[in-house]
Amino acid sequence: MPVVAAGAILWRLKSGELEVLVIHRGRYDDYSWPKGKLDAGEHVTTAAVREIREETGLKVKLGPFLRRVEYKIENDRNKHVYYWCVEVTDKILAKQKFKPDDEVSNIEWMPVAAAKTKLSYAYDIDLLDDLEALVRDKSLETMPLIVLRHAKAVSREDFKHGEAKRPLTGFGSLQAVALRPMLAAFAVKNVVTSPWRRCFDTVSPFVARHKVRLIEQMNLTERGNKQGPQRTLKVLETIIESGKGTVLCSHRPALPTIFDRLVKLAPAQLAEKIEAGKSLRPGEFMVLHMIRAAKGTSPRIVAVETHYPPIED
Repeated sequence: MPVVAAGAILWRLKSGELEVLVIHRGRYDDYSWPKGKLDAGEHVTTAAVREIREETGLKVKLGPFLRRVEYKIENDRNKHVYYWCVEVTDKILAKQKFKPDDEVSNIEWMPVAAAKTKLSYAYDIDLLDDLEALVRDKSLETMPLIVLRHAKAVSREDFKHGEAKRPLTGFGSLQAVALRPMLAAFAVKNVVTSPWRRCFDTVSPFVARHKVRLIEQMNLTERGNKQGPQRTLKVLETIIESGKGTVLCSHRPALPTIFDRLVKLAPAQLAEKIEAGKSLRPGEFMVLHMIRAAKGTSPRIVAVETHYPPIED
């Protein structure tokens, strides 16, 4: 089994110039991006946010996923490191609490050109090239739209008290708790959900822990979507137009309606990934990183990633 880790390139704009945060590890005398190994039972998204905070003192949210880097470590073991890009605003910087330690002796903001001469590893420079490509495409500043299928529910055959009341299984409830830090890794302001119990109970642990607005929409239920797919689409369009990071929680029968619309907002190379959202497993979610629509333009999806809670039934 490979060693799995997660991290990010942290970026900011200073006087209009793109800068990135490079860390210096005194123990190895190298320069790289903040990253670290997963704790037991931890998901890569959660690990990335935690490691960034531990190594830089910055409390951040993940932007678009960059790539997975693979290389060899001691004893010829494989290491897989998942990287995102992360915007660091002045507000986030004002709350920074960095203290040098045995892991990270110093951190430094620097322009991209300077970072390329400072970084110790070729794959870190490749990641910086990825970031520059996003800049050229004007795809760096995004908002997340997270489409979540509710966690595992009791089967229809085993529950005879109506579809609206059908609950999660014990495993589904564990999934809902595991989803809490995963959803929190992204910049979510609102949760828009079907009010049917299996959806509501899926998002409740996240809503209860974090300061997000909960909105119930009957048009996201199975029945609501069947009776009026256009009303389901209206909910989706309202979310997109809001420009706010949002979790949309719905049911499997409604997913084709939702993703058929979303695929039209993406370039051809992302179409297959977005189409796969129609088959999300219970408890699985897709993050669609979107460029907010300027006046007279359409919103644009620039990156897609899919995640599942790190627990087994």
